[in-house]
Amino acid sequence: MTELKSRPVPRTIDETLDLLTGADYVADRSLATVLFLSLRMKRPLLLEGEAGVGKTEIAKVLAETLGRRLIRLQCYEGLDVSSAVYEWNYAAQMIEIRMGEAAGKVDRSDMERNVFSEKYLIRRPVLDALTGKAGAAPVFLIDELDRTDEAFEAFLLEILSDFQVTVPELGTIKAEEPPIVIITTNRTREIHDALKRRCLYHWVDYPNAERELEIVRRKVPQANSRLSAEVVSFIQKLRQIELFKVPGVAETIDWAGALTELDKVALDPETVSDTIGVLLKYQDDIARIGEGEGRRILNEVKAELSAAE
Repeated sequence: MTELKSRPVPRTIDETLDLLTGADYVADRSLATVLFLSLRMKRPLLLEGEAGVGKTEIAKVLAETLGRRLIRLQCYEGLDVSSAVYEWNYAAQMIEIRMGEAAGKVDRSDMERNVFSEKYLIRRPVLDALTGKAGAAPVFLIDELDRTDEAFEAFLLEILSDFQVTVPELGTIKAEEPPIVIITTNRTREIHDALKRRCLYHWVDYPNAERELEIVRRKVPQANSRLSAEVVSFIQKLRQIELFKVPGVAETIDWAGALTELDKVALDPETVSDTIGVLLKYQDDIARIGEGEGRRILNEVKAELSAAE
């Protein structure tokens, strides 16, 4: 594995914005500001927003640009300490015990110290995130926290307050330097105030048309410029109508890429109908667009772009 060469955190908001832009993440100044403060104050950053707006990508960009390890804890219902923090390698411990007995080693205290040592400790993401050295702390992504239950969320309070974990057999393990913590939530439920107080907060919204077009140009540079403009304008209008799940930026990038693979240089009704499954993932939404709504939006897009030329 190639050893990462860590770099210092940005010293100004402008440097933070440049750091994101350099990794093709098109952010507004408000996001760059709160990210800068989170890095300088060493406070966790809680990012809320709809799925597909780029919350998780921020952690990936930070790890890449700062030369830090990215440690990801993907949250889900039923997540517990053994899956998130640590567990013991019971199979290896049993082998050690059997070998000790076979060799005539029966000192129980010595055997207990041997089997409950770092050698047999399996570090899960939370504990792994606390092992960074000064100046090279990892980026710790706690992704989709709202998918866990409140009991696990409460457990995280000690982690985010003191950046330490207590392993009964070993004692307290404390981070030499706190990790860079990014927490994301799609707001399927409210996060408790006690956890929010330990974080800086930012709502990641859908980008405006200008910023979304810049994102497409960076992520799908081979796309025709006219096509990119039509795609962004179409999706911006699509988000204004009532759908079960409106497309995020991730879907915008996917659609532009898919249309480019089809050698399209502009949108037409047939192409929109044939590829709408790249954008919309619920049949009711697809049916609504297919009932004439898609054609109406496309006509508006064509007219507005022609008038602007």
